[in-house]
Amino acid sequence: MIYTAASDPEKPQSTEARCLAQLARIRQSTDFNATEREHRFLQYVVEETLAGRGNRIKAYTVAVEVFGRDSTFDPQNDPIVRIAASHLRRSLERYYLTAGKSDPMIIEIPKGGYVPSFSERASPDAGAAETPTMLPPAPGQIDVSPASAVYPSDDIRAQLERILSSEEFHGGARGATLLSYIVEETLAGRAERIKGHSIAIEVFKRSESFTQDDPVVRIEAARLRRALERYYLVAGQHDALRIEVPKGGYAPTFRWNNLVPAEPDSAAVPNVSMPAPRRRWRFGAFLVAGVVAVATAILGYSMSGRSGLLSASPVEAVPVPDGPTLVIAPFANLGEGPNADIYTDGLTEELLTALPRFKEIKVFGRETSKSLPPGVDVSQVRHELGARYLLAGGVRTSGSRIRVTARLVETSDGAILWSEDYDNDLQSRDLFAIQSDVASKVATAVAQPYGIIAQADAANPPPDDLGAYRCTLRFYDYRAELSVERHAEVRACLESAVARYPTYATAWAMLSIVYVDEERFSFNPKPSALTAMQRALHAARRGTQLDPGNTRGRQALMTALFFNGQYAEAMRTGEQALAMNPNDTELLGEFATRLAMGGQWRRGAELLDRAITLNPGGGGYYYGARALAAYMLGDYPAAAAGIKQADLQKFPLFHAVAAVIYADAGMPHEARRAGETFMRMRPDFIHNIQAELTTRNYTPKDQLRLVSGLRKAGLPVPEGVEAAIARAAADARPR
Repeated sequence: MIYTAASDPEKPQSTEARCLAQLARIRQSTDFNATEREHRFLQYVVEETLAGRGNRIKAYTVAVEVFGRDSTFDPQNDPIVRIAASHLRRSLERYYLTAGKSDPMIIEIPKGGYVPSFSERASPDAGAAETPTMLPPAPGQIDVSPASAVYPSDDIRAQLERILSSEEFHGGARGATLLSYIVEETLAGRAERIKGHSIAIEVFKRSESFTQDDPVVRIEAARLRRALERYYLVAGQHDALRIEVPKGGYAPTFRWNNLVPAEPDSAAVPNVSMPAPRRRWRFGAFLVAGVVAVATAILGYSMSGRSGLLSASPVEAVPVPDGPTLVIAPFANLGEGPNADIYTDGLTEELLTALPRFKEIKVFGRETSKSLPPGVDVSQVRHELGARYLLAGGVRTSGSRIRVTARLVETSDGAILWSEDYDNDLQSRDLFAIQSDVASKVATAVAQPYGIIAQADAANPPPDDLGAYRCTLRFYDYRAELSVERHAEVRACLESAVARYPTYATAWAMLSIVYVDEERFSFNPKPSALTAMQRALHAARRGTQLDPGNTRGRQALMTALFFNGQYAEAMRTGEQALAMNPNDTELLGEFATRLAMGGQWRRGAELLDRAITLNPGGGGYYYGARALAAYMLGDYPAAAAGIKQADLQKFPLFHAVAAVIYADAGMPHEARRAGETFMRMRPDFIHNIQAELTTRNYTPKDQLRLVSGLRKAGLPVPEGVEAAIARAAADARPR
């Protein structure tokens, strides 16, 4: 049933109380993995809707009233609301798959707008009668209909029959019986009865004495999930309705594939209750709808290097780099066993490292790649990223065998340009042989035979030890978060890896970067005969000696030289690395930041813009560095907009940069709050401000400007720092 929040004198009150209770339940949960900004966003839209002001919830009002934008805010140029809404949808999706899977009420932010919907779960003792179809709530209305009402039973049963009759559904007789049982139980309103015990007895005919010692239900459920995953990857990729069995339980979920999206501020909402033949659907998601929401919002904007301005473009106008452009979708995990995920992630990661070496191909970066679902539709890649080619595939492991399927697709028409199957014994080394072959064939297909053919590191291959290899995958997770906790884990893992495998060049390079972070960020300092920077330089040189062409090794050497006071040599190393790997966004962003800190703010900004164009889903580090560049170039509004996009809450220096930017952008409250947060996280930094800025190779002029900004933000900068900086600059001048 749908209520208008201000129309019924009795029901809205109880409805409002239930909605507010659910809002509090979500916000207090540790499984609601949202930023402070997303918390404010969710509270605002819920309270506005409950107050009957849902029709006011537009991008402009959210930006001004929640995110502190001024009255000149233009949603076409600043994507903050679209991005935050996408993140919020993903956070809600994750919450309802974990802590909130049994909550009595579901709060969602439907795509196409920012007005929330509220739906109550069906009662477990509800009858099996057909539930009515439901229109999504109009602005200002509260939807408290059963969650299952948006999925007409006829459509669900038709989809069930479509799956079971398909040759691509490899669930076997048990899988088919299990799927039929859980779907019918859910449609009958008995989803809460779907437990391991009831399945074992009613589906697999176990006795009443069944216990969890018998793994039959877990095994068959895992097989069913893989069978459904495979079905939707092949025959079912264009089906209108998705039936899935989320991990952690056995009750199915039903999801429409993406609707053609409405304009963000349009009051119109798709009508999902019209007869099935008249619906217009577009395939978009392989995992859950929230993941795609993140991808579509993040992937649609770029940053302009002209005049140092940060600007956002609508999805339709996304700039495409010159030359062939390629997106690598995460390879689908179609296998089983405890190491299946690492083989899948590992192959994707190696391709993301190898293919950017081809100068003729522009390869979108790893964060953008990882934000996509494995089964992403080619039209989404074309329309939202502007990429011409899509590389996708799957990895299946079974026993001691591994099978990899890879295909290269032309996104304009979906034509498969090349595909290959690989069968090998299950060793991590096989991944690199496959990666080399895939990279070479993709480069030939895209760039023609004149392209540079990247080869795997035959002289010093990565170890067969999956534990050591997993360390390098964790490194990128750490770099995206930049938290002290992740730093300690990754450092210990990499140190163990190079101790056991001293010729593992990539691990040495990553360890060098982690050592740099130990000192520059004061992350987990530990006593040693050598300083962290000395250890970093040693590890970087070791990595480049083992493999002179290793991108991460060159990046590590540049960074270690930079923080060891060898600025000129660091920049030469960076230029060489960039010439060798012009499309590696990790290297591009790091080199751009080093250039900027050394005083080349405009060139640094231009290279950061290039990195963001190639990796629009990149981590906050890119946006934080770009915001600082905008500040140094005198564009305070753009700097303020950029630092809000960065949102690196666990990274101490993020708050220092934010404080400086907000202080000069006329946002004293935000500046003071950011400064207080920074002082709690790094109380030692301000007392050693001159040394900290000198270590980072800021010019004396830029040091004075940053010190002034920190003072303006209210941070306790010691007296006499400006005079000390001026004296050091005078002493450094040639005589």
